[in-house]
Amino acid sequence: MDPSAKLEALRARYPRGGEDIIQDPDFRRACAVAFTAGQRRKPYAGVSTFLDLPYRADQSLADLDVAVIGVPMDLGVTNRAGARLGPRAVRAIERIGPYNHAQRVTPAADCRAADIGDVPFRSRYSLEHSIEDIEAFLGGVRAAGVIPLCVGGDHSMTYPILRALGRDRPLGLVHIDAHCDTANESEGSRFHHGGPFRQAVLDGVLDPERTIQIGIRGSAEMLYEFSSESGMTVIHAEEIDTMGMPAVIARARAVVGGGPFYVTFDVDGIDPAFTPGTGTPEVGGLTPREALALLRGLRGLDIVGGDVVEVAPQYDTTSVTAQVAAQMLFELFSLVALRKR
Repeated sequence: MDPSAKLEALRARYPRGGEDIIQDPDFRRACAVAFTAGQRRKPYAGVSTFLDLPYRADQSLADLDVAVIGVPMDLGVTNRAGARLGPRAVRAIERIGPYNHAQRVTPAADCRAADIGDVPFRSRYSLEHSIEDIEAFLGGVRAAGVIPLCVGGDHSMTYPILRALGRDRPLGLVHIDAHCDTANESEGSRFHHGGPFRQAVLDGVLDPERTIQIGIRGSAEMLYEFSSESGMTVIHAEEIDTMGMPAVIARARAVVGGGPFYVTFDVDGIDPAFTPGTGTPEVGGLTPREALALLRGLRGLDIVGGDVVEVAPQYDTTSVTAQVAAQMLFELFSLVALRKR
């Protein structure tokens, strides 16, 4: 085409001042979510919610497909505390969404979603009561037919979530982490962030044959023989380089199969060069780009919920950990939206 003719065609298609003239239908849907009534976003104002989703202070689940839920509890940590402040840090992140360019989806446009605040706890001192409170709250979410996306909080929180979601049939699990978290009781307690998946299997709410743990490494390997003995698939961080991410994704899809499954993402699964703000960092982990590829590779499978855990913002001086965590939660939201669509 003649350059001058091409320029005139572009001017006609995209006139100056016509910011709402967007040709691509996916882009139009995303902009309709981001810029309501023709207005730009209003950053730094109002209540911080994940992805600027509507906030339901009354925690109503009516008419929702997806609920974002904070779990500000870290009574189960074994090293550095602080993940109780993780939900606040993740909600404060602005630079995510609403459009997922890799998946070509705007999840807030395809799902009726809201941020319903945090799990209410009876006591800030009792881990046992907190476990009960999480299960009861998530049981109500499940009974309403709403898919939960949770942000924590230490990893002990995933045990009661699995109890709530898997009470009628054991779930499959995609677990990204530095640690298998299948240790036995410790110091007189079976509730801690190093053993939630052992307890979930023994309670009959998690199917070990449909569980895959990815990114495992570090010095606590001797605590996790339950993973292999129960039939879980374990892929160590060192194996990812030799396997390649496409093979890891294929293995994850084969393990969870066509049944319902949950995704749990511990930010220490990522190398601490990218996620220093966590309680038990382990060198040699995944890169954020590898983690994104892994989650995106689960597209189309029957996801029933997910969480991102172990963000401890006081060790996160540049907020990079919260940024990574928020992006991973957005990817889980995208998987749910794609599944529903």
